Order: sequence, then C-alpha cells, then structure tokens
Amino acid sequence: MQVGSIIAIYFLFFVTSAFVLLPFGVKTDEEAGNPTIPGQAESAPHHFDLKRHVLRAMVLAAFLFAIYYANWLYGWVTVDDLDFYN
Repeated sequence: MQVGSIIAIYFLFFVTSAFVLLPFGVKTDEEAGNPTIPGQAESAPHHFDLKRHVLRAMVLAAFLFAIYYANWLYGWVTVDDLDFYN
C-alpha cells in the first residue's frame, strides 16, 4: 500500500471517528450546575475540550486503521466473502 493511500484512509477513519465521538464526554450547563445564558440551546456543551476530542479520535482512528491494514495484508475478509447474492 502506498503512503498516499495510507494517509487518505487514515484521514477517513479520523473524520468518521471524530463525528462518532462528538456526543461522548460532554456535559451541558444544566449537568454542570451552571446557569444557562438566555437564548442558549439546552444541549450546548458547558466546556468542549478540542485537544481531548482530537486525541480520542486519533486513537480510535489508529485502532480502526490497524484492523483495516491487517485485513488488507492477511485477507481475512475478501470481496468474495461479501458477495451475498451467490
């Protein structure tokens, strides 16, 4: 596998992981015990730690990419395994 392909596939896993992890570990102002500002959405996070979120997404993306790359090397699941019509 070429380096450009590795970077592109890892980036896809990273973006997907970042979106999947968005709702986890976030507290609203109500849960944190702070008053809300008039006009603020009730679901708005009290404090969003971008560094922690990016780190979590990087770790999950690295894990998913490692599984993908191992499957690419060893061929655990092939296209023939996914042919459900024959």
